[in-house]
Amino acid sequence: MSIWVLLQGFGLGASMIIPIGAQNAYVLNQGIKRNHHLTTATICSVCDVLFISLGIFGGGALLASNEILLFTVTIGGILFLLFYGCMSLKSARQNTQPEQQHTQTIPHGRRAVILGALAVTVLNPHLYLDTVVILGSIGGQFEGSDRIAFAVGTILASFVWFYSLSVGAAKLAPTLSKPKVKAGIDVAVAAMMFFIAGHLITELWSNYVIK
Repeated sequence: MSIWVLLQGFGLGASMIIPIGAQNAYVLNQGIKRNHHLTTATICSVCDVLFISLGIFGGGALLASNEILLFTVTIGGILFLLFYGCMSLKSARQNTQPEQQHTQTIPHGRRAVILGALAVTVLNPHLYLDTVVILGSIGGQFEGSDRIAFAVGTILASFVWFYSLSVGAAKLAPTLSKPKVKAGIDVAVAAMMFFIAGHLITELWSNYVIK
């Protein structure tokens, strides 16, 4: 197994995984709340293992070549991103109203947290486009042990990033959970979700309408 290929996979994996806004926002929020945050990081990382492996070992080409499937995934993702953005704005508004701030401290059960982590992963079109299609096409160029090394590197990047984000948010929770700070984070998350949704809508328009 080539260490250089593994490091290559780690670097490319990090560059694909870190910008995936919905996952990061959810992991960050659960870390700030200290609400099953390690479970959240684990779910997101394990999902990445499955999708990265699927992409590198053949699934990426299948998704990229199936326009109907890719279109469906993108539409579903746009709707999810818009919904998540609206919920973030609602949370930001609540954090600026003292009489409603106590509602933010109510913990959610482990099952709800797991379902939320699965939603921000499976319903996120960038996960498929970045980890499955792009990483899959790059990883598919390697052969034998080098392909395995590339996959291991990208998977390590996922675990390192999500656990670092989760643990870091939990340690900084006293500062990040202050109403004004939390409201600012929620507004930033909403802006990110709307921006990504807008970008996907533009791509759909250019690929399916103008074409």
